[in-house]
Amino acid sequence: MRRYNPADIEPKWQRQWDDAKIYQATEDADRPKTYVTAMFPYPSGSGLHVGHVRNYSITDTIARFHRQRGQNVLTTIGWDAFGLPAENYAIKTGVPPQQSTARNIASFKTQLQRLGMSYDWSREITTTDPKYYRWTQWIFLQLFKHGLAYQKESLQWWCPVCKTVLANEQVINGRCWRHEDTPAEKKWLKQWFFRITKYADQLLDGIGDLEWPAKIKAMQRNWIGKSKGAEIDFTVADSSETIQVFTTRPDTLYGATFMVLAPEHPQVPRLTAAANKAEVASYIKAAQSKSDVERMETEREKTGTPLGSYAINPATGQKIPVWTADYVLMDYGTGAIMGVPAHDERDNQFATKFGLPIARVYDPVKGDSPYGGEGKVKNSGEYNGMATHQMRERIVADLSARGVAREKTNYRMRDWLISRQRYWGAPIPIIHCPKDGAVPVPEADLPVTLPEISDYLPDGSGTSALGRAKGWVSVTCPSCGGPAKRETDTMDGYACSSWYYLRYTDPHNNRLAWDPAKANYWMPIDYYCGGDHAVSHLLYSRFWMRFFADQGWIERTRQEPVHRLVFNGYIYAHDGQKMSKSKGNVVDPLELVEQGYGADALRLYELFIAPYELDVAWDPGGIAGTYRFLNRVWMLAQEYLSVKNKNGPAAKSGADPVSRARSKAVKKVTDDLERLSFNTAVAALMEYVNELYRLKASGMDGQAWPEAVKDLARLVAPFAPHIAEELWQQLGYEGSVHVAGWPAWDENLLAANTLVLAVQLNGRVRAEITLPATAGEADAKTAALNNAKIKRLLGGKQPARIIYVPGRLVSLVVKD
Repeated sequence: MRRYNPADIEPKWQRQWDDAKIYQATEDADRPKTYVTAMFPYPSGSGLHVGHVRNYSITDTIARFHRQRGQNVLTTIGWDAFGLPAENYAIKTGVPPQQSTARNIASFKTQLQRLGMSYDWSREITTTDPKYYRWTQWIFLQLFKHGLAYQKESLQWWCPVCKTVLANEQVINGRCWRHEDTPAEKKWLKQWFFRITKYADQLLDGIGDLEWPAKIKAMQRNWIGKSKGAEIDFTVADSSETIQVFTTRPDTLYGATFMVLAPEHPQVPRLTAAANKAEVASYIKAAQSKSDVERMETEREKTGTPLGSYAINPATGQKIPVWTADYVLMDYGTGAIMGVPAHDERDNQFATKFGLPIARVYDPVKGDSPYGGEGKVKNSGEYNGMATHQMRERIVADLSARGVAREKTNYRMRDWLISRQRYWGAPIPIIHCPKDGAVPVPEADLPVTLPEISDYLPDGSGTSALGRAKGWVSVTCPSCGGPAKRETDTMDGYACSSWYYLRYTDPHNNRLAWDPAKANYWMPIDYYCGGDHAVSHLLYSRFWMRFFADQGWIERTRQEPVHRLVFNGYIYAHDGQKMSKSKGNVVDPLELVEQGYGADALRLYELFIAPYELDVAWDPGGIAGTYRFLNRVWMLAQEYLSVKNKNGPAAKSGADPVSRARSKAVKKVTDDLERLSFNTAVAALMEYVNELYRLKASGMDGQAWPEAVKDLARLVAPFAPHIAEELWQQLGYEGSVHVAGWPAWDENLLAANTLVLAVQLNGRVRAEITLPATAGEADAKTAALNNAKIKRLLGGKQPARIIYVPGRLVSLVVKD
């Protein structure tokens, strides 16, 4: 009897699948499609760890399940390969990013192939391939043509050691993430943006229709942050200046006892009194060392300093002091707020610390918080006695009539900053001409490829190392023919990952970014699997798809790129920490495969470990359990084959316990996979195998066994594809198990053989009775009266009434 050896069967089937190309997909209008893909991976030098394998195992299981059910399945992989890690490695070692990236991709690809993923490798794409980023540049030009790509000055984080711009997430406690002893600075730089705010309402309105986790939808809504309110003008005392504030609560205007400007607000220098200039300058410098996240923390102690100027509250006519404080951000609203400490928690903390007046202007309704609740207006002149929601409309109308307010809708979301002062990114296809300004590179000249350079370190001028490639930078203006210079910023990596799912549908097209007919067949993505990028990438993709729909490059009905988002939790190291090469707690999946467990046992454990959406710690002993289970599957099949070869094929089945166990397992695994409950599906498989082992004690030559073992292979196939394929071949079936159909169950075999009824006595359940499923009302009543416990409680009395509720209970009513 052959023993189970993954080292033999897994490479064998990986080669055969590749040779047969059974996972390659083509458009077929006669078959329903399923498009399943994982979020674009970044091929880092450290390779995959077992946390990553969870995501790819989920994706592949979904794809295999639908493929077996006869769907036309597209499942793909590619590489989001631009970015800082490869550039930092080049700065440190001198190894060009092109070389290190190619090496990393080869490593990742080997790992995924050895895990048996069913990708259509003919559609593999890489963002760093000029044949790919040519089309990212082309999309940039279309956005530029329609006024959705523009350049402006913007305040950015800057590391004086790295000599480059830092993203917000690269600033930790005010310091560069790579230099803990180096405070980050803020610099004004000319940057490129995509005008995502034009689509803010469309993006917000579309969230409700998404089949996404509620928490991800909430994060997108909060990121867009639509607020309806009013913009109100506060004149500055003894000055011609006016300060504009945006507020969602104009009904609290009478309670505004101070004003706060963000430290970056352009009016701060003009409104700072001479005596306050030194202290204000010092405060601004300190505020610039904090990230926006730090500044917005509710529990952080409030800081600030007065400017020495005063504004006039347009409702009360009173002078109120003007401060600057870092809890106000320049990029939300107008960068200035009216401080209403009685009815705003952060304003209250600020006023309490600095001894500023606190004036209540409404009494909250019962149960409402004074911070954001509703109530009855007081201390507000002619508006006293109104409900706060009534006053909101009335005061805005009154102030508008005076010309000092206007209704306003505001968004927290800002336009997408795409400029990166880095070498390793897709070059922005713009030429700067002294005469004609920003001129688009002609489409015929795309791609603008990266030049080969030897020094990747930025020089501190605010441009990337590309600025030193003089032969590349200096060009002729396409418009006037005069001398001009290329843009030396490269694009944010999210640009390349905002449309790759469309390129997967038509990856070899040299004439178009994608053929609309092919994209309209495959889109939207039916299952998009990942555990990151809850807002940025997903929001940017939704923005671009709406633009594409506006241009007619994708059908309007397919403008949402992702139908169902499968957002999985993380797998942490066994000590509960995040897996990290620097912490030495990374578990390499191929080490487990090579220890003899094999890819199938690893995949199965990743799916069995917990519900897919939950975070979980890695259990070093867990894979041994799934390996033992696969051994049991293997041995069960070998024992069956031994009996079959000895006795020959059995006759067609009847309704015996083996058939019933088979139907029960098929229904349970099917239902669980449809609702993506992978762990319970695996548990159902284990229960099925246990039941077959119990039943085989009566012999395996019964009529139902051939179908039971055949369907065991088919049920195991999405989770553990190699062992399933091997057993399928051993059982003598043609073709691959992965395209052999999905088993069906017999509903008649799932019907209960017995009926359990509750027995009530004067309304209280006192007993349960078990009857044949065919029992009727008379049988139920007789059984209830003959139940030993009920007889004892009746004490010889006869019920006044007996009520029968079919399938549920028998109720006895006894009078005293």
